[in-house]
Amino acid sequence: MSLLSEAASQREAPRALGLLVPALFGAWLIYLWQVLVTGFGVPSVLLPAPSLIAQVFAASTHTLWADFYQTFLKSVLSGFALGCGSGFLVALLVDRVPFLQRGLLPLGNFVSALPIVGVAPIMVMWFGFDWQSKAAVVVIMTFFPMLVNTIAGLHATQAMERDLMRSYGASYLQTLIRVRLPNALPFIFNALKINSTLALIGAIVAEFFGTPIVGMGFRISTEIGRMNVEMVWATIAVAAVAGSLFYGLLALAERTTTFWHPSYRQ
Repeated sequence: MSLLSEAASQREAPRALGLLVPALFGAWLIYLWQVLVTGFGVPSVLLPAPSLIAQVFAASTHTLWADFYQTFLKSVLSGFALGCGSGFLVALLVDRVPFLQRGLLPLGNFVSALPIVGVAPIMVMWFGFDWQSKAAVVVIMTFFPMLVNTIAGLHATQAMERDLMRSYGASYLQTLIRVRLPNALPFIFNALKINSTLALIGAIVAEFFGTPIVGMGFRISTEIGRMNVEMVWATIAVAAVAGSLFYGLLALAERTTTFWHPSYRQ
Protein backbone atom coordinates (compact mmCIF):
# COMPACT_ATOMS: atom_id res chain seq x y z
CA MET A 1 0.00 0.00 0.00
CA SER A 2 2.97 2.31 0.59
CA LEU A 3 4.23 1.69 -2.94
CA LEU A 4 0.75 2.21 -4.36
CA SER A 5 0.38 5.47 -2.41
CA GLU A 6 3.64 6.77 -3.88
CA ALA A 7 2.53 5.76 -7.36
CA ALA A 8 -0.92 7.37 -6.90
CA SER A 9 0.70 10.66 -5.88
CA GLN A 10 2.33 11.03 -9.31
CA ARG A 11 0.68 13.44 -11.74
CA GLU A 12 0.40 10.79 -14.46
CA ALA A 13 -1.20 8.19 -12.18
CA PRO A 14 -4.68 6.98 -13.22
CA ARG A 15 -7.59 7.96 -11.01
CA ALA A 16 -8.44 4.30 -10.33
CA LEU A 17 -5.11 3.89 -8.57
CA GLY A 18 -6.08 6.60 -6.10
CA LEU A 19 -9.24 4.64 -5.28
CA LEU A 20 -7.38 1.36 -4.94
CA VAL A 21 -5.27 2.51 -1.99
CA PRO A 22 -8.15 3.34 0.40
CA ALA A 23 -10.03 0.22 -0.76
CA LEU A 24 -7.07 -2.01 0.13
CA PHE A 25 -6.57 -0.21 3.43
CA GLY A 26 -10.25 -0.69 4.31
CA ALA A 27 -10.06 -4.38 3.41
CA TRP A 28 -6.96 -4.72 5.60
CA LEU A 29 -8.78 -3.12 8.55
CA ILE A 30 -11.72 -5.52 8.14
CA TYR A 31 -9.31 -8.47 8.01
CA LEU A 32 -7.53 -7.22 11.15
CA TRP A 33 -10.92 -6.80 12.86
CA GLN A 34 -11.81 -10.41 12.02
CA VAL A 35 -8.47 -11.76 13.23
CA LEU A 36 -8.50 -9.87 16.54
CA VAL A 37 -12.13 -10.63 17.40
CA THR A 38 -11.70 -14.33 16.57
CA GLY A 39 -8.26 -14.70 18.12
CA PHE A 40 -9.14 -13.07 21.44
CA GLY A 41 -12.61 -14.61 21.59
CA VAL A 42 -14.45 -11.31 21.92
CA PRO A 43 -18.15 -11.95 22.63
CA SER A 44 -20.35 -11.05 19.69
CA VAL A 45 -22.58 -8.96 21.94
CA LEU A 46 -19.64 -6.59 22.42
CA LEU A 47 -18.15 -6.64 18.93
CA PRO A 48 -19.28 -9.17 16.32
CA ALA A 49 -16.88 -10.39 13.69
CA PRO A 50 -17.29 -9.06 10.13
CA SER A 51 -18.14 -12.59 8.97
CA LEU A 52 -21.16 -12.71 11.33
CA ILE A 53 -22.27 -9.26 10.19
CA ALA A 54 -22.00 -10.37 6.56
CA GLN A 55 -24.11 -13.48 7.27
CA VAL A 56 -26.85 -11.41 8.91
CA PHE A 57 -26.66 -8.88 6.07
CA ALA A 58 -27.11 -11.60 3.44
CA ALA A 59 -30.03 -13.14 5.34
CA SER A 60 -31.81 -9.81 5.93
CA THR A 61 -31.51 -7.98 2.63
CA HIS A 62 -35.28 -7.53 2.33
CA THR A 63 -35.54 -5.95 5.79
CA LEU A 64 -32.49 -3.76 5.25
CA TRP A 65 -33.83 -2.57 1.91
CA ALA A 66 -37.18 -1.64 3.48
CA ASP A 67 -35.34 0.30 6.20
CA PHE A 68 -33.15 2.02 3.62
CA TYR A 69 -36.16 2.97 1.52
CA GLN A 70 -38.04 4.40 4.50
CA THR A 71 -35.14 6.34 6.01
CA PHE A 72 -32.94 7.39 3.12
CA LEU A 73 -35.13 7.55 0.03
CA LYS A 74 -38.12 9.06 1.82
CA SER A 75 -36.92 11.03 4.85
CA VAL A 76 -33.34 11.99 3.97
CA LEU A 77 -33.70 12.90 0.30
CA SER A 78 -36.98 14.79 0.69
CA GLY A 79 -35.79 16.69 3.76
CA PHE A 80 -32.41 17.37 2.15
CA ALA A 81 -34.03 18.79 -0.99
CA LEU A 82 -36.50 20.95 0.94
CA GLY A 83 -33.97 22.18 3.49
CA CYS A 84 -31.20 23.00 1.02
CA GLY A 85 -33.58 24.44 -1.56
CA SER A 86 -35.36 26.71 0.89
CA GLY A 87 -32.05 27.75 2.47
CA PHE A 88 -30.70 28.72 -0.94
CA LEU A 89 -33.80 30.75 -1.88
CA VAL A 90 -33.90 32.54 1.47
CA ALA A 91 -30.19 33.35 1.09
CA LEU A 92 -30.95 35.10 -2.20
CA LEU A 93 -33.71 37.05 -0.44
CA VAL A 94 -31.41 37.94 2.46
CA ASP A 95 -28.79 39.18 0.03
CA ARG A 96 -31.37 41.47 -1.53
CA VAL A 97 -32.85 42.70 1.77
CA PRO A 98 -30.11 43.61 4.30
CA PHE A 99 -32.64 43.86 7.12
CA LEU A 100 -33.22 40.11 6.93
CA GLN A 101 -29.49 39.48 7.25
CA ARG A 102 -29.35 41.35 10.54
CA GLY A 103 -32.53 39.74 11.86
CA LEU A 104 -32.51 36.22 10.44
CA LEU A 105 -28.91 35.08 10.86
CA PRO A 106 -28.85 35.44 14.67
CA LEU A 107 -32.09 33.45 14.76
CA GLY A 108 -30.44 30.84 12.54
CA ASN A 109 -27.56 30.47 14.96
CA PHE A 110 -30.06 29.92 17.76
CA VAL A 111 -32.02 27.27 15.86
CA SER A 112 -28.82 25.51 14.74
CA ALA A 113 -27.84 25.09 18.40
CA LEU A 114 -31.05 23.22 19.23
CA PRO A 115 -30.36 19.52 19.98
CA ILE A 116 -31.89 16.88 17.73
CA VAL A 117 -33.24 14.96 20.71
CA GLY A 118 -35.26 18.03 21.64
CA VAL A 119 -36.59 18.84 18.18
CA ALA A 120 -37.40 15.30 17.00
CA PRO A 121 -40.21 14.54 19.50
CA ILE A 122 -41.88 17.86 18.68
CA MET A 123 -41.76 17.12 14.95
CA VAL A 124 -43.25 13.67 15.58
CA MET A 125 -46.13 15.29 17.48
CA TRP A 126 -46.69 17.82 14.71
CA PHE A 127 -46.33 15.66 11.59
CA GLY A 128 -47.05 12.13 12.81
CA PHE A 129 -45.02 8.96 13.05
CA ASP A 130 -44.33 8.46 9.34
CA TRP A 131 -41.45 9.83 7.27
CA GLN A 132 -42.85 13.38 7.15
CA SER A 133 -41.76 14.11 10.72
CA LYS A 134 -38.24 12.84 10.00
CA ALA A 135 -38.07 14.95 6.86
CA ALA A 136 -39.07 17.98 8.96
CA VAL A 137 -36.15 17.31 11.32
CA VAL A 138 -33.82 17.08 8.31
CA VAL A 139 -35.17 20.39 6.97
CA ILE A 140 -34.39 22.11 10.27
CA MET A 141 -30.87 20.66 10.32
CA THR A 142 -29.99 21.50 6.71
CA PHE A 143 -31.69 24.86 6.24
CA PHE A 144 -29.31 27.14 8.11
CA PRO A 145 -25.99 25.59 6.97
CA MET A 146 -27.12 26.18 3.39
CA LEU A 147 -28.32 29.70 4.25
CA VAL A 148 -25.08 30.76 5.94
CA ASN A 149 -22.76 29.24 3.32
CA THR A 150 -24.70 30.67 0.40
CA ILE A 151 -24.63 34.17 1.91
CA ALA A 152 -20.89 33.84 2.51
CA GLY A 153 -20.40 32.71 -1.09
CA LEU A 154 -22.41 35.61 -2.49
CA HIS A 155 -20.32 38.04 -0.46
CA ALA A 156 -17.09 36.44 -1.69
CA THR A 157 -17.33 38.27 -5.01
CA GLN A 158 -14.70 40.99 -5.11
CA ALA A 159 -15.62 44.65 -5.47
CA MET A 160 -13.63 44.90 -8.70
CA GLU A 161 -15.81 42.21 -10.31
CA ARG A 162 -19.01 43.94 -9.22
CA ASP A 163 -17.73 47.29 -10.49
CA LEU A 164 -16.89 45.71 -13.82
CA MET A 165 -20.43 44.36 -14.20
CA ARG A 166 -21.87 47.79 -13.31
CA SER A 167 -19.66 49.38 -15.93
CA TYR A 168 -21.23 47.01 -18.46
CA GLY A 169 -24.69 48.17 -17.35
CA ALA A 170 -25.57 44.72 -15.94
CA SER A 171 -28.64 44.42 -13.75
CA TYR A 172 -28.70 42.80 -10.32
CA LEU A 173 -30.03 39.55 -11.78
CA GLN A 174 -27.39 39.45 -14.53
CA THR A 175 -24.60 40.08 -12.01
CA LEU A 176 -26.03 37.41 -9.75
CA ILE A 177 -26.25 34.74 -12.44
CA ARG A 178 -23.04 35.48 -14.33
CA VAL A 179 -20.65 36.40 -11.51
CA ARG A 180 -21.86 36.02 -7.96
CA LEU A 181 -23.49 32.58 -8.11
CA PRO A 182 -20.53 30.97 -9.94
CA ASN A 183 -18.21 32.42 -7.30
CA ALA A 184 -20.50 31.06 -4.58
CA LEU A 185 -20.56 27.50 -5.94
CA PRO A 186 -17.69 26.23 -3.73
CA PHE A 187 -19.52 27.53 -0.66
CA ILE A 188 -22.82 26.03 -1.82
CA PHE A 189 -21.27 22.61 -2.44
CA ASN A 190 -19.56 22.81 0.93
CA ALA A 191 -22.98 23.23 2.53
CA LEU A 192 -24.41 20.38 0.46
CA LYS A 193 -21.66 18.02 1.58
CA ILE A 194 -22.08 19.00 5.21
CA ASN A 195 -25.84 18.59 4.96
CA SER A 196 -25.52 15.15 3.35
CA THR A 197 -24.17 13.77 6.62
CA LEU A 198 -26.39 15.88 8.86
CA ALA A 199 -29.50 14.73 7.02
CA LEU A 200 -28.76 11.04 7.49
CA ILE A 201 -27.87 11.47 11.15
CA GLY A 202 -30.96 13.57 11.82
CA ALA A 203 -33.34 11.10 10.14
CA ILE A 204 -31.93 8.11 12.01
CA VAL A 205 -32.00 9.85 15.40
CA ALA A 206 -35.53 11.15 14.78
CA GLU A 207 -36.75 7.58 14.23
CA PHE A 208 -35.80 6.76 17.83
CA PHE A 209 -38.76 8.89 18.98
CA GLY A 210 -41.53 7.33 16.95
CA THR A 211 -41.80 5.66 13.58
CA PRO A 212 -43.66 2.85 11.82
CA ILE A 213 -42.11 -0.60 12.23
CA VAL A 214 -39.53 0.16 9.58
CA GLY A 215 -36.50 2.43 9.26
CA MET A 216 -32.81 2.41 10.14
CA GLY A 217 -33.29 4.20 13.46
CA PHE A 218 -36.16 1.90 14.40
CA ARG A 219 -34.08 -1.14 13.48
CA ILE A 220 -31.11 -0.03 15.55
CA SER A 221 -33.18 0.79 18.65
CA THR A 222 -35.22 -2.43 18.39
CA GLU A 223 -32.41 -4.87 17.67
CA ILE A 224 -30.12 -3.45 20.34
CA GLY A 225 -32.91 -4.15 22.85
CA ARG A 226 -32.97 -7.76 21.65
CA MET A 227 -29.17 -7.96 21.91
CA ASN A 228 -29.08 -8.72 18.17
CA VAL A 229 -25.89 -6.73 17.70
CA GLU A 230 -25.07 -8.26 14.31
CA MET A 231 -28.23 -6.76 12.83
CA VAL A 232 -27.38 -3.40 14.38
CA TRP A 233 -23.96 -3.44 12.74
CA ALA A 234 -25.49 -4.50 9.40
CA THR A 235 -27.82 -1.49 9.58
CA ILE A 236 -24.91 0.77 10.47
CA ALA A 237 -23.01 -0.59 7.45
CA VAL A 238 -25.93 0.25 5.15
CA ALA A 239 -26.12 3.77 6.58
CA ALA A 240 -22.35 4.25 6.22
CA VAL A 241 -22.31 3.07 2.60
CA ALA A 242 -25.35 5.18 1.68
CA GLY A 243 -23.93 8.27 3.33
CA SER A 244 -20.52 7.79 1.70
CA LEU A 245 -22.02 7.33 -1.76
CA PHE A 246 -24.25 10.37 -1.29
CA TYR A 247 -21.27 12.47 -0.21
CA GLY A 248 -19.20 11.09 -3.11
CA LEU A 249 -21.84 12.02 -5.68
CA LEU A 250 -21.93 15.57 -4.35
CA ALA A 251 -18.13 15.77 -4.41
CA LEU A 252 -18.13 14.51 -8.00
CA ALA A 253 -20.72 17.12 -8.98
CA GLU A 254 -18.61 19.77 -7.27
CA ARG A 255 -15.50 18.73 -9.17
CA THR A 256 -17.44 18.76 -12.45
CA THR A 257 -19.00 22.19 -11.99
CA THR A 258 -16.16 24.01 -10.17
CA PHE A 259 -13.15 22.70 -12.10
CA TRP A 260 -11.99 26.30 -12.50
CA HIS A 261 -11.54 26.73 -8.76
CA PRO A 262 -7.90 27.03 -7.59
CA SER A 263 -8.21 23.90 -5.45
CA TYR A 264 -8.80 21.82 -8.61
CA ARG A 265 -6.29 23.47 -10.95
CA GLN A 266 -3.52 21.18 -9.78
